[in-house]
Amino acid sequence: MVALKPIRLGVNIDHVATLREVRKARYPDVVEAMHLCERGGADQITVHLREDRRHIQDLDVERLLECSLLPVNLEMAFTEEMIERALKWRPHSVTLVPERREEMTTESGLDLSCLQKNLSSLSKLRESLRVVGFIDPDLSQVSLAQELNLDGVEFHTGPYSEAFEMSLRGRDNNSLRHQIQRLIEASRAADNAKIEVKAGHGLTIQNVSHLCEISEITEFNIGHSIVARSLLMGLEAAVREMKTHIQR
Repeated sequence: MVALKPIRLGVNIDHVATLREVRKARYPDVVEAMHLCERGGADQITVHLREDRRHIQDLDVERLLECSLLPVNLEMAFTEEMIERALKWRPHSVTLVPERREEMTTESGLDLSCLQKNLSSLSKLRESLRVVGFIDPDLSQVSLAQELNLDGVEFHTGPYSEAFEMSLRGRDNNSLRHQIQRLIEASRAADNAKIEVKAGHGLTIQNVSHLCEISEITEFNIGHSIVARSLLMGLEAAVREMKTHIQR
């Protein structure tokens, strides 16, 4: 039996900046948070520079890239402004995500067909950086990722997380099974196409175990639940706790 590879943990620290921006203060410092994540065993730091700058700011990205010993993954919309910044800053990878100003958080995966409207800009990104698409676990989107030569896909696990919560309340186990099967099939298709498979959104220490069983997944990007746990136990300990829960 072939041993499963360890899953990497990318820690999204957007909500450290969210707390800071509530008061427009200088604290909590995202660089200090990044160092705590490093000590807790994180394999990557993830931040989302939104067009509305509601949490992470440009200076945050610059400081993290300067100070981080870990790879930095920049989540961003596929716009000329963000492409320009990514090419200037050169993070380890960029993850292309959809954005709506009205949303509380990312609501769905990116429809990769939008990238076909600006192939020259996508080509510039791919020449310099690892490019990942944040997509729903849909086979047609995986096919588009292959067609566009993306380095990786990150499957949106929000619907899975919601189905897990419904299952806990005893309301709908069929939905949970359906969402897990979608992720299994999409992960298998991406892996067969030589596309790296990642997953994230709404993942917690309670619901992540099912997804650890999907052998093709190589990385989770998790933020809100880790930052929430850090209020009770400290950020370093919260990262270490999540690392323990994603061990295969």
